[in-house]
Amino acid sequence: MLILAFETTAKSCSVALHDGRKLLAESYQNSGLTHSQTLMVMAQDLLKVCGRTAADVTHLAVAAGPGSFTGVRIGVSAAKGFAWGAELPVYGVSTLEAMALSLGAWEGHICCCMDARRKQVYNAIFLAQGGKLERITEDRAISLAELQTELEHIDGPIYLVGDGAALAHQSLDIPELLLPPEHRQHQRASGVALAAIEAMNRGESADGAALQPNYLRMSQAERERLEKMQNA
Repeated sequence: MLILAFETTAKSCSVALHDGRKLLAESYQNSGLTHSQTLMVMAQDLLKVCGRTAADVTHLAVAAGPGSFTGVRIGVSAAKGFAWGAELPVYGVSTLEAMALSLGAWEGHICCCMDARRKQVYNAIFLAQGGKLERITEDRAISLAELQTELEHIDGPIYLVGDGAALAHQSLDIPELLLPPEHRQHQRASGVALAAIEAMNRGESADGAALQPNYLRMSQAERERLEKMQNA
């Protein structure tokens, strides 16, 4: 097995190779270049460094959202395009689950946050216990005020991860909130690969043709168009 994983849902971009037992290599970039410029170059370079070729890849994995609308589209399109010719299975995984897995086997609740603007975050809460990850909530867009109310009822440490972790830490008045080291906070392709392995173990579909981005809410352009239609 050789999984090629893409993570493009935020400002950073990363690619990873995983053999199903261990992470073979990962490339991470947060240079400000667009993902369309960097993603496939990073994938090609990573395969070359590992002495592999595109023909060695057996599975594709991609963070399918939530996240940046443009970033999610780029990642999903790249994964589907890479897999199409060879008819490889493609696992589209939750960005939030992947970032929780990236944190590692820390004990406690993991609160995944991505800045969704308008005082909202894309969020899911997980419990890490005994080396296993249990999902507590579904992926959702939630206001910081609502998230504050939910987290007030959780005992023990709550680890904030994601590109909205710093925003949540500044905005929420909860003593148990903890920020892991910066390099453990952000979404990474290695977590996407781990989430894909979890999906395989659950027997989930890997149909690339059916894979669609999960935006959780409409884009700003779509919201504005709907408002104009309603006010017409």
